[in-house]
Amino acid sequence: MNLYARLGAVAYVLWGLLHLQAARLVYMLGDSLEPGMVQGRIYQDAFNLLFFALFGIAVAVMLNWKNNRSGYWLNLIVISAADIGFIIYVLLPGYVPLVPGGLGPLLWILAVVFSTLGFRQTKPEPSVAL
Repeated sequence: MNLYARLGAVAYVLWGLLHLQAARLVYMLGDSLEPGMVQGRIYQDAFNLLFFALFGIAVAVMLNWKNNRSGYWLNLIVISAADIGFIIYVLLPGYVPLVPGGLGPLLWILAVVFSTLGFRQTKPEPSVAL
């Protein structure tokens, strides 16, 4: 058992659960708008959040938990892309306060640190054909 890899997987699952809630809230925001381009883009954002969350959870449960090489890289790249965009375009300009807005990036950083420690500590399971 690789404790660090599993802690990373847990952090990715928590990140995903947080983003499932965020997707629901963003969708509800879209419901409050008049139909049109802005509402459509809000719904698209909710859809993207939903699938980033589901992706992160699925990869964490099926691959990161086992310290799988493919899982390490998949979640590292995809979840990093999602959170870096949020940090740059939403958190840093102050559109969302650091508390609670920083919880997602904190979970992302913990997931990356723990999964990287797990990846480096032991030989990961070989990559799987996806």
